[in-house]
Amino acid sequence: MTTFAIFAYDNIEPIDIGATYGVLSMAKRIVPELDFFVLSHSGGEITMANGLRLLSDKSFSDYEVADVMMVLGGPGWSDVCQHEPTLSFLRQVKRTHTVIASVCTGGMILEAAGLLNGLHATTKAQVFPGETSPLELLSEKLGPDAVTEARVVDCGQIVSGGGVSLGIDMTLYLIGKFFGVDVASNTARVLEYSAAWQANSARLPDIKVAATDR
Repeated sequence: MTTFAIFAYDNIEPIDIGATYGVLSMAKRIVPELDFFVLSHSGGEITMANGLRLLSDKSFSDYEVADVMMVLGGPGWSDVCQHEPTLSFLRQVKRTHTVIASVCTGGMILEAAGLLNGLHATTKAQVFPGETSPLELLSEKLGPDAVTEARVVDCGQIVSGGGVSLGIDMTLYLIGKFFGVDVASNTARVLEYSAAWQANSARLPDIKVAATDR
């Protein structure tokens, strides 16, 4: 069994649940040995952006080691970046050799936990007028040479993804990483996402880079 933990918190974007849990749910029809659950700090109910509610399956205290930890994004990321119990938890997860993958502004949380030190990374780039691009903020923290607008930046144990609907691409990438490209492609086909996946691939790169390359 290969297990994905999806870390959620108050004020995540609902689309990030669809881009992760929804895609994994479809993939499980192809690979039944895939398992996944939603994790939050205290367990139970969280409130997503604009009021939609979500029941998480586990709290930090219930967590058992997963193969992948997906850290979601949304307006609540800035609060989580100040929440030391969460940052400490993510550092502990890294010591278990779990692959930690950020979706959208989840990359800002990885940076706050110190998990992007010495690595290349990406995060959400596009914003509404008057907002500051998280990609620019991440570039200020890590340095412009370390941050790239991309679909996915894979540094081995730490993987970061682009913004919003690119979370679908991130989940498909991880499915391919663990179960093979054919499974990822078949999942995209059944999702009727193949054309968008190809278009995103033509527009933005997938980058693989070792931590020592910087």
